Amino acid sequence: MSNEQNPGDAQQPDNARRPGSGDPAGALPAEASGPAPTPPARSEEASGRQRLRAGLWPPRVSRAQLIVALLLFVLGLGLAIQVRSNSDNSALRGARQEDLVRILDELDNRTQRLEDEKQRLDDQRTELENSSDQAEEARKQTLEKERQLGVLAGTVAAHGPGITLTISDPGGAVEADMLLDTIQELRAAGAEAIEINGVRVVANTYFSGDGGELRVDGRKVESPYEFKVIGKPQDLEPALNIPGGVVQTLEKEQATAEVARADDIVVDAVRPAKQPDHARSSPQ
Repeated sequence: MSNEQNPGDAQQPDNARRPGSGDPAGALPAEASGPAPTPPARSEEASGRQRLRAGLWPPRVSRAQLIVALLLFVLGLGLAIQVRSNSDNSALRGARQEDLVRILDELDNRTQRLEDEKQRLDDQRTELENSSDQAEEARKQTLEKERQLGVLAGTVAAHGPGITLTISDPGGAVEADMLLDTIQELRAAGAEAIEINGVRVVANTYFSGDGGELRVDGRKVESPYEFKVIGKPQDLEPALNIPGGVVQTLEKEQATAEVARADDIVVDAVRPAKQPDHARSSPQ
């Protein structure tokens, strides 16, 4: 045997791959088949946040936007005030038909009284302008005005149509504030002169004491309490008998209230006219 080698059987390099060694023949180098480069996601995300923050702050507001915002604020404020005013009138919406009719009647009566007063003053002015003796006419009107003011001030006696209200309180449950509420209700209904158990009620009248020991202007009064009231009976009586009014309130306290109309009520309790200490009449 010959130990010589053929030229075709020359020794291959150590890193050469033989067929069937496990790697595919003709594989490309690692540089040619490497993975694609990863995009810088965090850098782009940070850059987007910075741009968003820079766009939002500091705010860039134009003059037109400020004007629109101010107009919207004024509109919203007006709507809020309107809603609140509507809610304040909700009490009338829930009122019963009888109460609404009574309120309307009271408004009509007050309007009528004001119209009558205006007409009376117009007539007095006409009489003064047309009278041949204007001085005598002025004197008559002055005396009439003095009489009217005397009735209101309680310095002169008065009589006329009205009602008599009698409150019986055997248990002594009627308090001073109940009598005051009665006076206020009568005045609101057009009472012109009021007397309680011989005490004339005027603008500065006050009530004091507890049940069974009541005083009117410091003068003790006892049950039954008798109110003599001059005014229009058809206005005074309904004002006392309204639902939840004076009569029902007294009945809840186990007291009784009786109202009687009369064509002529005499209120003869008077108050002395007091001279003011400091005030003087003014020419104007």
